[in-house]
Amino acid sequence: MKLTEHPDREALTLAVAQDIAESLGMALKTRDRAVLCLPGGSTPVPVYKALAAAPLDWARVVVLPGDERWVAPDHNRSNARLIRRNLIDEGAAAELVPLYTEGLDPDAGAAAASALVAPLLPLSVLLLGMGEDMHTASLFPGAEGLGAALDPSAPPVLAIAAPAAPEPRVTLTLPALTSATDALLMITGPEKRAALERAASLPVEEAPIRAFLKGLRVHYAE
Repeated sequence: MKLTEHPDREALTLAVAQDIAESLGMALKTRDRAVLCLPGGSTPVPVYKALAAAPLDWARVVVLPGDERWVAPDHNRSNARLIRRNLIDEGAAAELVPLYTEGLDPDAGAAAASALVAPLLPLSVLLLGMGEDMHTASLFPGAEGLGAALDPSAPPVLAIAAPAAPEPRVTLTLPALTSATDALLMITGPEKRAALERAASLPVEEAPIRAFLKGLRVHYAE
């Protein structure tokens, strides 16, 4: 793990956007397409807006959420909606591959999403977020289905029930997420930095972010 501390959140935003753009550019030099996996949440929104202005061949970039709440694509808690509004609609003419399928329950939807995601692996660039509970994507400590999602032989996408979450979720699993050529973590605030440091000494079941620490580039600002 390599941690870079930035003086403020504006500098953090610009650095993460530049890092992603450079990694995508390198991927596009060697492959017909690049696959970018992104988190939900409010923290990375400024990064998506900044990234949209990057001079990339976006038509050759596929974007997918790292996890998804099992809600309709126009729901305000949809990660696909957040990515579409703040990256695609801002000018990055990439293909967005959603994990949600209308009319299916989360288990059947996860199987359908796995069929879509499998041909896109390995990921080119992965951006992760992390909660103070040390979860990342929808790999929550204590979640129903966490063990299956951490299994090295897991399919690309599985349903998972996060503790106290208002809706079920699906998530890219450990083998899908760790397939990424480049992986970045973006965190803000001293509480999350302390949680990240604590994760290094805990079992992965208690601190799922630990599974990604080797080789991870961490960008941090208070």
